[in-house]
Amino acid sequence: MDLQDQLKNLFPEHKSETTEESSESSETNQIWMQDDPILCKYEKRKGKPTTILEGYTGATEDFKKLAKEIKTTLSVGGSFKDDTIIIQGDYRAKIMTILKEKGFKVKRVGG
Repeated sequence: MDLQDQLKNLFPEHKSETTEESSESSETNQIWMQDDPILCKYEKRKGKPTTILEGYTGATEDFKKLAKEIKTTLSVGGSFKDDTIIIQGDYRAKIMTILKEKGFKVKRVGG
């Protein structure tokens, strides 16, 4: 008898954590999709190029996860402030392809 069987005998109504973790991870990968496009802008702030994403109408937690995913994929710095994602550098084309692969509608604004 291994440890898992002993625990099942002691606590028959307890659910295994491995099944709960798999269901939580599938929920965290689900990001709310919207009908309106996300706006992808290019600006210069303090003389440095920045890419700004705004117009997401879902939960801010989902938008923060999306910001982190974009930053790690592109290996760049950035931040999340006031319901906008600010990415350091001009990465409009790459960000637009990443968002389109995820199923978002993206609109390029400016330049």
